[in-house]
Amino acid sequence: MSTSEETVRDPANTAKWVVAVALLIAATMVGRVFPDMALAFRGLIMVGLGIVALTLVLITAQGRAFLDLFGASRIELRKVVWPTKEETWQTTLIVLVVVVITSLILWAMDSLFGFAISAVIG
Repeated sequence: MSTSEETVRDPANTAKWVVAVALLIAATMVGRVFPDMALAFRGLIMVGLGIVALTLVLITAQGRAFLDLFGASRIELRKVVWPTKEETWQTTLIVLVVVVITSLILWAMDSLFGFAISAVIG
């Protein structure tokens, strides 16, 4: 059994997921269970339960793996060399010119084939 399968089958990990899902269900049911409570207070309870559920999810094995992936992707994103404003405009203009030329060629071929088919059909 691999390490990832062991962490998925870990009872503590499973319990965290069950409690997190139960907290999210409870957060969605606050409005139905306490309809007479002030809206702001119900909102605070819902947000609080959601934050606790998110925290529980983030301390599971999958949550830690997600945070590791998120951190690694931020590091890779910093390595990207973004084009300058001038390069972006030049590339955009090149794309627009190619699209216009391609559309004119396709229009000409369509017209030519249309005339040829009309001549053959009669």
